[in-house]
Amino acid sequence: MDPDAIDEPLAPQLSGTGRPVPELDSAYVDRWRTEGGELVSLLTRARERLGGVAAVRLGPRPTVLVTDPGAVQQVLALRPDRYVKRSHRARLLIGDGVLAATGEAWKRQRRLLQSQFTGTGMRRYEQRITEAARTTAERWAGYARTGRTFDVGEEMRRFALDTIWRSLTGHPLDAATAHELTAVEAVVAALPTLPADASDARNAVAADLARIDAVARQAVTAARSGAVGPDGPGLLQVLVDASAEHPEYTDRLLRDELVTLLVAGHETTATTLTWLYLLLHRHPAAREEALGAGSEGSPQRRAAIQALISETLRLYPSAWILPRHATQDDVLAGYAVEAGTDVLVCPYLTHRTPELWPNPEHFDPRRFTDPDGRRTRPGAYLPFGIGPRACLGLQFALRESTVLLEHLLPAHVPAFRSTPAETAFGLTVRPDGPTPATLAPGDLRSSVR
Repeated sequence: MDPDAIDEPLAPQLSGTGRPVPELDSAYVDRWRTEGGELVSLLTRARERLGGVAAVRLGPRPTVLVTDPGAVQQVLALRPDRYVKRSHRARLLIGDGVLAATGEAWKRQRRLLQSQFTGTGMRRYEQRITEAARTTAERWAGYARTGRTFDVGEEMRRFALDTIWRSLTGHPLDAATAHELTAVEAVVAALPTLPADASDARNAVAADLARIDAVARQAVTAARSGAVGPDGPGLLQVLVDASAEHPEYTDRLLRDELVTLLVAGHETTATTLTWLYLLLHRHPAAREEALGAGSEGSPQRRAAIQALISETLRLYPSAWILPRHATQDDVLAGYAVEAGTDVLVCPYLTHRTPELWPNPEHFDPRRFTDPDGRRTRPGAYLPFGIGPRACLGLQFALRESTVLLEHLLPAHVPAFRSTPAETAFGLTVRPDGPTPATLAPGDLRSSVR
């Protein structure tokens, strides 16, 4: 599409005391649809042309795109009662789990899970995270000895799934369970292309859903029987115990929460770690700088590794787009938004706003170690969302990523045979293709500890 052929932006007449939200020209939108463009290209154009609050006509009414930090903060953190989550794109998979729940049900589920992912709750999972990281390090040491080609993305998914499975059930991930849970990834990948009709969509992935349900049913049955894994009781046991006082925790809701935590607990972490390795492949000095920040186990090295993760999440946030629905009239950054308007908060574009992040396309972890580099303005950095519906597993995800990198970075530098040329924007923003790599035989210095 030729951007020079686009007319001046339109301004739909929205009610309220603010100005009308500027709307991207319909001619551009029509051409985008005709050419089958990705949603992110349309939203990028709207942000670049119209600023941090812009309207795009995706249906009969304008949808308001929000990337301005102040407006982001207002939608997600300050007025979440006015901008609600009506559904979740993955509801077909996660059912009534906490990500998709709304209203009082969401509040109850969130309250129960909240304590498991902060403070004392997080300490319960430290050893399980470390064991999963050590298992991955041992596997990578084997790749280094044999020169075998492996897929970095698959390795990251295997690690993240092992970590969350240990945390949920108290058991390390066995090969049979891992095989069956590939169905989770299959459904997640299929979601953007499924039919609009709910029954047709479910039928299209019925076999994969049946595999997932079977694994969940077996895990719930084991937890209800009081069976404890070698790592002790897991988070699923906490939910089962809660069902004694909360009858709404039926086997079906337990299944939905289990699958929700599986999806949220491994898909986003695996994707972030895969991106991080691809970025280090392009910017090898960043690895050396992180390792040179301090000795093994030092706070300085840990902070530098966390900066690698934070900068990766800036470029490829776990939640790249956050849909909301306005239930009341409001004014965002001086623009009027009518009740009934669909709103899209887009962390992916907020993180790429030059006024907030100079040279935004450049991978520079020093943004998060240099006191003058980090954007402290509320709403400028939100890879896991912000406000009451921010990701519950934020600390868990950061901790498991840091622990794995502490094990792998000093010992191994993957040599990629090829790297994906495209980016796929679905439930997450992920590399669109395989990531085959090898490890040099000398990459064994400190992989197993």
